Amino acid sequence: MSKKQSYEEQIEELEEIIAQIEDESIPVDELAAKVKRAAELIRKCRSVLDATSKEVDTILKDMESGQED
Repeated sequence: MSKKQSYEEQIEELEEIIAQIEDESIPVDELAAKVKRAAELIRKCRSVLDATSKEVDTILKDMESGQED
């Protein structure tokens, strides 16, 4: 993949992997690689969510402190 995936694209890929695992459509030879990719996607998505949460908290704190002036 040459371009960076958006959060939504990563979630979509993760959902596809989960669906393949659930319906057992992944060949055994590819299963470990798919599980590894799913773990990587989960880490990336969690990182995006954590960063976004921190940014929103900072914005809200800045707004609150601005109202006290």
